[in-house]
This record gives sequence, structure tokens and C-alpha cells, in this order.
Amino acid sequence: MGRLLFFSILLFSACQEKKTLPILGQKDTVVKGGKVDTVYHQIPSFQFLNQDSSWVSDKNYEGKIYVADFFFTSCPTICPKMKTQMLRLYERYANENQLGLLSFSIDPDFDKPHILKAYAARLQVKSPKWNMVTGEKSKIYELGQKSFMVTAQEDKNEAGGFVHSGAFILVDKQRHVRGIYDGTKEQEVNHLMEDIELLLKEK
Repeated sequence: MGRLLFFSILLFSACQEKKTLPILGQKDTVVKGGKVDTVYHQIPSFQFLNQDSSWVSDKNYEGKIYVADFFFTSCPTICPKMKTQMLRLYERYANENQLGLLSFSIDPDFDKPHILKAYAARLQVKSPKWNMVTGEKSKIYELGQKSFMVTAQEDKNEAGGFVHSGAFILVDKQRHVRGIYDGTKEQEVNHLMEDIELLLKEK
């Protein structure tokens, strides 16, 4: 009986262990003061104009977590599905000040701030909760592919002239990528919301 109770306690303790999310991307080790430390991949500094013609940078997300994606307003394929799912996040976390949404346009030549403003108005969303940003094309592509680790580039063979990932990228308060999810699928976004709850509790 005592042995059964012991194993029951062990099982309960295992179930009670907090789930932690991995830190994605390349990591390096450095030696500081004779100690080996791990340096994790981080989203670098950035600055772009949003739908209100206001500058948005990484500093706007200091001390917050955010979900990022890459899209363009004239996208004829996956973007409408992605925005339907991002709207779910916008509505669910409308009053959560520790969470933001950030969409990068991969067609900045067309997607000027006033175009993004009209697009946001159609979705009935506002900044700063959901920033839709535009800027120098090469910087956006480099940020997407090297930092957020998703596809974002021109491709004349693709519908709309661009190829991009349908991913939603979850970034923590230390600018680490903690998860990448298929933003076209409801079930994947359900999983994302579960992970957001974990990060909101993380110190």
C-alpha cells in the first residue's frame, strides 16, 4: 500500500511539472569569467512604419511577448486564412497588455502605410495592439529569413508574385523565438494560444 502511494505521488508530481517551451534557432557557447555560458538566437533591432505612419521598433515590444507573421495585402492565397486566425488572437488577447501582434508586409512597394491602414480598417483592428509594418524590402526579407526563420521573398512564379511562409512566430520577452506555428490552421493556432499562456506566466 505504501509503495503504491509512493508511486502515485511520483506520478502526480510529474504531471504537475511545468511545461517549458524550447528556444529555437542557433545557439553558441561563450566563456565569461571562466564559466561557459549559452548565447541563444535573438530577434535583432528593427524599425519600420506601421499603418498609422508611426515608427515601430523592437523597443515597442520590450518586456512583452508577441506573435509575428509575414504577409501582403493583395495576397490571393494563404493570407486571408492567416488573418482570420490572427483575428482570433487579437480578440482573445484584446485586454492583455503583455501581448502584441506584428505583421510585416513583404510587398512594401505597394503596401504603403495608407494601404495597410485601409486593410486594418477592413479587419476592424488597430495599433498598437496589432501593428502592420512596411519598410525597406531587403531589410524585411533578411529579418524574415535570418531572424524569424521563415520564407519571405519575391517569386514571379508564385500567385501574387511573392512566396512566404504561413507561419506565426512566437517571440518571448527576451526576443527569443519560442515557437513557429502554421497560421492557416485553427488547431495549430489553438496550440499557439496554449503556449502563449505558458509564456505569459514565465518570469
